[in-house]
Amino acid sequence: MKTKIAKLDRSDFISDHLKEAAAIVSRGGLVIVPTETVYGIAANMLDVGAMDRLNKIKARPKDKFFSLHIDIKEKLEYYAEEVPLYAYKLMNRFWPGPLTLVFKSKERGTIGIRMPDDNIALRVIALSGVPVVMPSANFSGKPAPKDFLEAIKDLDGLVDFAIDTGPTKLGKESTVIDCTAQDISVLREGAIKKEDIDSAAAKKSVLFICTGNSCRSVMAKALLEKALKEKNRGDVEVLSAGIMMLEGLGATDEVRALLEQEGIDVSGHRSKRVTRNMVRSSDLILVMEKLHERRILEMAPEAKNRVFLLKEFAKIDTGNGLDIPDPIGRPYEFYAQTLNVIKEAIERISNII
Repeated sequence: MKTKIAKLDRSDFISDHLKEAAAIVSRGGLVIVPTETVYGIAANMLDVGAMDRLNKIKARPKDKFFSLHIDIKEKLEYYAEEVPLYAYKLMNRFWPGPLTLVFKSKERGTIGIRMPDDNIALRVIALSGVPVVMPSANFSGKPAPKDFLEAIKDLDGLVDFAIDTGPTKLGKESTVIDCTAQDISVLREGAIKKEDIDSAAAKKSVLFICTGNSCRSVMAKALLEKALKEKNRGDVEVLSAGIMMLEGLGATDEVRALLEQEGIDVSGHRSKRVTRNMVRSSDLILVMEKLHERRILEMAPEAKNRVFLLKEFAKIDTGNGLDIPDPIGRPYEFYAQTLNVIKEAIERISNII
């Protein structure tokens, strides 16, 4: 029986054909799906029959596993364990994209995981509701297909459904990185060059945390960015966030006015709520109060050795504890005092990070 084919535009990610494809994958069928790299064969990782069919097509032994493809980064933690800091940096930089990361599996052995940069592929994965593997749509020993016609040529009748969106965007397989050790190991250099991997992994990340991300962390981020720019340091990324739920708020009027006097414009700042991914991918997390430290460690206990109170890390002793109190609702003079404390801390840490 011939494979059913649906020809779609790459941007048509709400088509009923995608629901049909996802349903087929979910119940154990095989579907040719485009990604930004090459065409792949999507299959339900948990379905024995689907995996047997896939192993026969790919001529792989049953103990050699296919990479899992996910639609959101958060699914990583369902399958991988002992994820190193550099892996989170690579995910932030290259996902979705042509990068496969190999981790220690929560089940056994290792598992490769990728988040493709293709709306069609992401939609099929999301709608299927099952863990999806997607090896390249070719027989073993043949080139990975960059175009639909290359994919369907040998697989017509061997898969149940196929989505045709024409040539893939990159036409080159993903780069594969071994993340099972503390040192980066490139298993296959594909669409992303090794030097770009090394550069992304080496870049330091400093995250400032306060309550609402409208005062203290805004000051700290702005001042550190200025200090690093003056030192011609382009190897450090500076972020800020808050532990409260509100997002999208600007810096307070007092903060904007005080930072303008420092030659800094934060009118474009919008508050963000801290996420587990932010914490896990940061080399250094500097908080304003003990409360913030507790909240961060509840969120990501593995970050214990990277979380510090700002005054503690900068070794500032003002005689009134290590917390930097929230200036919200306080007079302008209190904001100014807060800025002075943070400014002194930033001057110190900019010389050591």
